[in-house]
Amino acid sequence: MTKPFRSESTVLSRNLALVAATTITLLALSACKPSTETSVRSGRAAAGAAIPVQVGKALRQTLPIPQTAIGYVQPLLTVAVRSQVDGIIQKLHFHEGDNVRVGDLLVEIDPRPYQVQLEQAQGQLARDQALLANAKLDLQRYQDAKEAVTQQQIDTASAAVAQYAGAVQIDQSAIDNAQLQLSYTKILAPISGRTGQFGLTEGNLVKANDAGSTLLTINQIAPISVVYSVSENILPKVQAVLAAQAASAGGIRVTAVPRGASGAPVEGRLSFIDNTVDPATGMIVLKAVFPNADLALWPGQFVDVSMELGHEDDDIVVPAAAVQQGQKTPQVFVVTPDKTVQVRAVKTGRNENGLTIILSGVNEGETVVTDGQLRLTNDAKITITSLEDFLKTSGTNASN
Repeated sequence: MTKPFRSESTVLSRNLALVAATTITLLALSACKPSTETSVRSGRAAAGAAIPVQVGKALRQTLPIPQTAIGYVQPLLTVAVRSQVDGIIQKLHFHEGDNVRVGDLLVEIDPRPYQVQLEQAQGQLARDQALLANAKLDLQRYQDAKEAVTQQQIDTASAAVAQYAGAVQIDQSAIDNAQLQLSYTKILAPISGRTGQFGLTEGNLVKANDAGSTLLTINQIAPISVVYSVSENILPKVQAVLAAQAASAGGIRVTAVPRGASGAPVEGRLSFIDNTVDPATGMIVLKAVFPNADLALWPGQFVDVSMELGHEDDDIVVPAAAVQQGQKTPQVFVVTPDKTVQVRAVKTGRNENGLTIILSGVNEGETVVTDGQLRLTNDAKITITSLEDFLKTSGTNASN
């Protein structure tokens, strides 16, 4: 087979094109790759840049000594409302879950049967009062005409007066009872509080003082109480604090937070110590009362309770966020006057209200880093920023 003919000029042109393409590719790669010297300079610049941080002060404070427990919330008062008369519910003046005040009208029962009884008693009284008045007139006439009547007639007239006077007294008692029964047809709130469920409607028949005739339950929830238990070993300390506070009559401060809640603790005062330690558990029941004006506590809730049993004076404290866990011990980044940081190993005490007690390692008045520690090393340069600037610099979303 005859091979196709290729001229030398064709071959040469193709080789020249290949060399040109290779040269262009190498130039492009060279342009994209930074020089080693440029990279080193850039790394040094990053290493020397000041790191933005947030800071706080190490202060000397007096902190409370708390005793914690788990408690449950219960109403300060609970009243089961029942009807004291039989009758048909004529009108309801509340809704389930309403807040009511003592004396508020809750339920009206049909008053007509009791109104009739009252009117009958009033009529009986009027009749007996008339008979009494007539008997008194007869007695007076007999006494005025002693010569014309016998002593027996005078005695009989006197007895009649006494009899009708007794009847009038009985009639008055019947009226009082009828008025009382009539008043029971209006059921009033016996305490101030919040109403619970009410399973009846207008037109239902209610029975007086029936075993299962509870109309509704009212719980007093402002103020409200929290019941909790502590070990019997704590009792002497509680008694000592109460004795020390006897003059001020302030009582022991107690705070409570519903479990799982993130709000501020609710403040109350210890109001009750049970008179017996449970021999099976070695625990004693305490009760604290809280104003609960904002209804932060609700009956039946479990709460974390903290009872204040004195104070620790002159503790050095730092914000809890300043303490980081090192390889062996807790550590803190302390800011120096030249705006660098030193890593200090510290010995810590307990946490309280967002503060950590520092037993050693940090002095009063020193500045400590509270945010931005992840980028810090010993002797690193820092710049102290506002929270807004810190979030922008660190790339954190302020809404998070």
